[in-house]
Amino acid sequence: MCGILALMLADRHGQACPEIYEGLYSLQHRGQDAAGIVTAGNKGRLYQCKGSGMVSDVFHQSQLRQLVGSMGIGHVRYPTAGSCANSEAQPFYVNSPYGIVLGHNGNLINGPDLRRFLDKEAHRHVNTGSDSELLLNIFAYELQRMDKYRINENDIFEALRNVYDRVNGGYACVAMIAGFGVLGFRDPNGIRPLVIGERDTPHGKDYMLASESVVLTQFGFRNFRDIRPGECVFIRRPDRDDLLSGQRGPTLFSRQIVPCKRFRPDIFEYVYFARPDSVIDGLSVYQSRLNMGEKLAYNVMKRFGEDYANKIDAVIPVPDSARTSALQLAQTAKLPYVEAFIKNRYIGRTFIMPGQQIRRKSVRRKLNVQLQEFFNKNVLIVDDSIVRGTTSREIVQMARESGAKNVYLASCAPMITHPHVYGIDLADCKDLIAYGKTEAEVAESIGADDVIYQSLEDLVASCTTENVSDFELGLFSGEYTTGASTEYLVHLEHMRMVNNRARKNSFAEDEEREAPDDISLHNTHSDPSLD
Repeated sequence: MCGILALMLADRHGQACPEIYEGLYSLQHRGQDAAGIVTAGNKGRLYQCKGSGMVSDVFHQSQLRQLVGSMGIGHVRYPTAGSCANSEAQPFYVNSPYGIVLGHNGNLINGPDLRRFLDKEAHRHVNTGSDSELLLNIFAYELQRMDKYRINENDIFEALRNVYDRVNGGYACVAMIAGFGVLGFRDPNGIRPLVIGERDTPHGKDYMLASESVVLTQFGFRNFRDIRPGECVFIRRPDRDDLLSGQRGPTLFSRQIVPCKRFRPDIFEYVYFARPDSVIDGLSVYQSRLNMGEKLAYNVMKRFGEDYANKIDAVIPVPDSARTSALQLAQTAKLPYVEAFIKNRYIGRTFIMPGQQIRRKSVRRKLNVQLQEFFNKNVLIVDDSIVRGTTSREIVQMARESGAKNVYLASCAPMITHPHVYGIDLADCKDLIAYGKTEAEVAESIGADDVIYQSLEDLVASCTTENVSDFELGLFSGEYTTGASTEYLVHLEHMRMVNNRARKNSFAEDEEREAPDDISLHNTHSDPSLD
């Protein structure tokens, strides 16, 4: 899971970098492994800075001043199963044809086939194990086939039509063609999110594309909407003819490249990944989590019986993504709500850290307890989901160490029993705590007195709107929207194993050097200019 961002300013002499940089902070929750920005200046010259670590680690004032130009794209990266190297920080760049950069959120399930095609038929070199670089080279190959000195928006749309025919998976992308414009497109099932907005200025309209609407509202963009599944928008920078004719600002072109196959947004966006102040495909993430909390409350009351209030002394959220649901659960069940876990905001999301031991240590670094809120009490801890069980086990243990009599754990998501194949590196089946287990067995495994899961039906109902009633649920059911062959799942597991081994070695080396507490820090690199 990654965060992507693109900006086109109407003022040709404006600087896009400052807002892209600030916007990446708003998307930091979507990826903490790497970050990057590429801008386009005069005569189509590209400038880039990217590297491993958080946004604050990668970019410094001296580097940002070199990222000149009125348009650009940015990316924050979460490492998927096949990636971990510093070289895989995005956006990716190819100089031929025309100079193209691309940022990608998602995963392609026919990646091995695409890699063979690029090698044997397209004769394009792929330097990393990232699906994003595959997608970029497929797009570049299709544009190259146009065999034109200069392209127009129709050529871009036609090339993308062929891209859609070749690639399979869940993806949302932003791209930039040097000196020409920026574009954004989304997979035909709408699995990964992408939103566009506009802002009026004296020079014309500015346009921004982002993974979540919160970035657009932050900078005063209005009239924003979700990119439709299978749609591409292209925002063309004003050319000389436009300026001579008196046209101000960029021009927006939109085209439905392929029909929407089956509109199925990834429901895990609402459960965990997206910020609560975002709106995705017409649904407030905050509202969806309120709905999850209300439905989970009825499940809890049913589990504990009519005297449930005598069996639960406090409802305690695991910060941050479970707060909204936990509060609604407490209000619905008329139970006391207590903030008993205090979060260190400077520790990254432990969910995306490699290795059980590292995640376990990071939970203790990330959370501290209010002892008095646990001592001699029966507590119901609410979390957004239970994946490997590492975090849950540590949280339950912390509650017991603080003197809790009984520790119950409620999950806003159903039992996760299958891997996620569209860009979230959850785990292999054998590493998922719920795989092949009952709720009672999960409770025993994490040391809780009981575990209460949200039902899949209630989760879907929590996120259903007039616009969307169907969702990507493969991690709960094993049935994926675009299909996933056994061969691909084996490939995914192998890549995850190789990747985790590399990341564990990297983190072990960092600890030996007595690295700072924030274990997501790495050295960064920058290349200010790409000719």
